[in-house]
Amino acid sequence: IMSAVAFDILPLKLHPFSQSTPTGLDCVGWKRRISSPVITDGALDKTALTDDVGSEEDLYEDFRSSTHRYGHPGGGGEQLAINELISDGSVVYAEALWDHVTMDDQELGFKAGDVIEVMDATNKEWWWGRILDSEGWFPASFVRLRVNQDEPMEDYPLKVEGGKEDDSSSGTRRFGMGQTTKDQMRTNVINEIISTERDYIKHLKDICEGYIKQCRKRADMFTEEQLKTIFGNIEDIYRCQKKFVKALEKKFNKDHPHLSEVGSCFLEYQTEFQIYSEYCNNHPNACMELSRLTKVNKYVYFFEACRLLQKMIDISLDGFLLTPVQKICKYPLQLAELLKYTNPQHRDFKDVEAALNAMKNVARLINERKRRLENIDKIAQWQSSIEDWEGEDVLVRSSELIYSGELAKISHPQAKSQQRMFFLFDHQLVCCKKDLLRRDILYYKSRINMDDMEILDVEDGKDKDFNISVKNAFKLHCRNTEEVHLFCAKKPEQKQRWLKAFENERRQVQLDQETGFSITEVQKKQAMLNASKQHHTGKPKAVTRPYYDFLMRQKHPTLPTTLPQQQVFMLAEPKRKPSNFWQNISRLTPFRK
Repeated sequence: IMSAVAFDILPLKLHPFSQSTPTGLDCVGWKRRISSPVITDGALDKTALTDDVGSEEDLYEDFRSSTHRYGHPGGGGEQLAINELISDGSVVYAEALWDHVTMDDQELGFKAGDVIEVMDATNKEWWWGRILDSEGWFPASFVRLRVNQDEPMEDYPLKVEGGKEDDSSSGTRRFGMGQTTKDQMRTNVINEIISTERDYIKHLKDICEGYIKQCRKRADMFTEEQLKTIFGNIEDIYRCQKKFVKALEKKFNKDHPHLSEVGSCFLEYQTEFQIYSEYCNNHPNACMELSRLTKVNKYVYFFEACRLLQKMIDISLDGFLLTPVQKICKYPLQLAELLKYTNPQHRDFKDVEAALNAMKNVARLINERKRRLENIDKIAQWQSSIEDWEGEDVLVRSSELIYSGELAKISHPQAKSQQRMFFLFDHQLVCCKKDLLRRDILYYKSRINMDDMEILDVEDGKDKDFNISVKNAFKLHCRNTEEVHLFCAKKPEQKQRWLKAFENERRQVQLDQETGFSITEVQKKQAMLNASKQHHTGKPKAVTRPYYDFLMRQKHPTLPTTLPQQQVFMLAEPKRKPSNFWQNISRLTPFRK
């Protein structure tokens, strides 16, 4: 099922597949068996539904048992087209969107950006592929089919001696109205960007009008909090994308697509794309909430009726809700491919180059925020393990452990030196004491507000304020109260690491202010609730539903039985920055090196 536009604008033998959405989501245009009933205020208009097919349950069961899959990846459409190409002897390539980390020798592991030869796409969830000499199963949802399937694996264009392009290949070979191969390849990428944006807008509209609008009419089934959990800020994304696609359309040269200058559009909207961070962070919660609701038949029937009334393709709601996660991850790949086929002399070259870096930064920011949100659970678990905790929770002000270690502390002259464990978070330094007999137990002692402190390096020798000789020392001086705390490390290198950590803490606070990073009260309370439950039972909290269950349903018996373990936000930078939680804390499992 190919776009009608594609037949008009692609002179090469190309096969435009779905690339902005999960496999099959752009296979539209199928004929439905019901008219378009109207949902009135309140409950579903059952009269409209039963005119043709009966009740909501009948409607649901009728379409579930139908032999027509309406472009679903398990039936015709894109998947048939892929298999037809493979059976005809054509080579089909896909690019990895995310890392697929596996220990199963029957699965094909890869990193984001790797190119995979698709050898069998018979199963809708798992495909068989090859990278160099390795073959195996891999999740179809983790890849994006390449735009230019006729392109050889080698980097294009080919070069000959002297650095000039080979006239027999890319340099002068022409297609259509005098276009070189490279121009045609750029045309294909531009057309793909424009067409997938149009498809994506339609999917967002369908979700907002087909699901959210109808859910809000059923206050007896959904609370506003539930809708926020399920749909996140997808309505904000829809409004942003509508403006973005209009900007793209203005830059699109319909007569000569390869001359289009779209790089500036991505640069203009790079800041607004950061709203995807909130959506991606919430997405696992949405999957779990949907999993809980769909255990009740009335919700299954309701969601299916919404889909049918909006004339959406046969994919469940959780599949549609994956589209924004995939979309923001695909922009760097699309821009990298566009840059590859853009001549340095092209007016769009510098903007595309800058746009690629900008969208990689957006992806990195989303990854970083995802990591920070994962850390709040660890912080909550850490606090629940501390004995005699006093005052507000760490999460009230902090969301990142910057550094930790043991120091000697002196709070005022004539006071004795005290060995304490210190944990430096953004905004605060927490002091704990080790148990005399069981050194793995910590007791809460105090905390210092870092927003009021300045760090003073102290030279070895006698300190005039405390009238004692010190070594490897530094001070924290409160600007408001003139209070001074003296700290001593065992070694010079430890002191330097602490001084560096204090710099990092201030830098992190400033960055959070600039980027607007914050944790909601709901997220904080949930993290503390989970930690208290875990601490009470003494057992790890059970995972009610793996994040990828909805991606990996109904596997063939010979297919892999384990689920991919890598988070989905690993496109632009496959290797995630190591968390500071794994530094210098050997006694607590969440913080172990």
